[in-house]
Amino acid sequence: MNFLTALVTFENLHEVRRLCHWGPVIALTVIAVCSSMAILDSIIWYWPLDTTGGSFNFIMLINWSVLILYNYFNAMFVGPGYIPLGWKPEKEEDTKYLQFCRMCQGYKAPRSHHCRKCNRCVMKMDHHCPWINNCCGHQNHAYFTSFLLLAPLGCSHAAFIFIMTMYTQLYERISFGWSTVKIDMSAVRRFQPIMPFSVPAFAATLFALGLALGTTIAVGMLFFIQMKVILRNKTSVEAWIEEKAKDRIQYYQTGEEFIFPYDLGRRWENFKQVFTWSGSPEGDGIQWPIHAKCHQHTLTIEQLKQKADKRVRSIQYRVVEDYNGACCPLSKGLNTFFRTPCTEEPRIGLHKGETILATRGTNAMTSETSSEEKKVK
Repeated sequence: MNFLTALVTFENLHEVRRLCHWGPVIALTVIAVCSSMAILDSIIWYWPLDTTGGSFNFIMLINWSVLILYNYFNAMFVGPGYIPLGWKPEKEEDTKYLQFCRMCQGYKAPRSHHCRKCNRCVMKMDHHCPWINNCCGHQNHAYFTSFLLLAPLGCSHAAFIFIMTMYTQLYERISFGWSTVKIDMSAVRRFQPIMPFSVPAFAATLFALGLALGTTIAVGMLFFIQMKVILRNKTSVEAWIEEKAKDRIQYYQTGEEFIFPYDLGRRWENFKQVFTWSGSPEGDGIQWPIHAKCHQHTLTIEQLKQKADKRVRSIQYRVVEDYNGACCPLSKGLNTFFRTPCTEEPRIGLHKGETILATRGTNAMTSETSSEEKKVK
């Protein structure tokens, strides 16, 4: 009874709802399949109680699973950290350097951005990750990146076990002819394994091998992308802001020199801003160590310049048809339905007679924009 009372009164119980999303469901399913099949195949291939190598292999396999889940759940439930609602800087004059968030009714602190999915301003936001159904930011950046490192390592170990299990179990069951290769899965090996390696076991192992190899490649690439920005003390959003800053200066020939303010000059110093022995990142998520030639609002001032430039280049439209913000609007025709952008961001509802400003456009959006223009012009 006491246990149930503690569970009900747990203040972060609502965070458990983050598991009810396709991203965590798929991620945890892949982890469960690879881990469970690797454990079963380890028993078949390298019985852990007979040799030191088998014991070490089994312990390392359990270790990967525990570490992966530990960092995964921390990245999900610890969260990125959010700017308090209605926040404003201590010095009133600093407000002119900051953007105001109408949704949070407060100013955006340096390095923070509003996530439309979380509906909050996120500290040092890197991106919103559907696989953890949360943002990656200031407080969980280390956990998220550690997960990206451990998942490929654990999957590589599991893939090795899958390959060795299939090789050792099928080696004596394969008979080679001149034109055919015959696999007799019912044959009995000279040493009968503790667990039989049947046709379903072979199929499950092959499936798990595909998942492990795919995860190793995909997640491994994400890890290198994350480390590239971390070693420069950036986020993915800030890397994009820096690129646009250089393009703006070159386009308008302003002669400015843009220095990214949070790069401390040494990779080790940048690394320590995210990874610490305590597990908690450096700083409070609002004030940051900066380059000697910059100040706390160097990046926010650049963001204001880019926002002003974006408004100058924006195109105004008048809404002529209501739209409720549905992800796949069947009522708008098949052409619009099949051209729905592949993103989890919530759609903006529109009402007839409203005026909107289109401020973004890419080559990938050209055909979609032209079809939407028919509705809003």
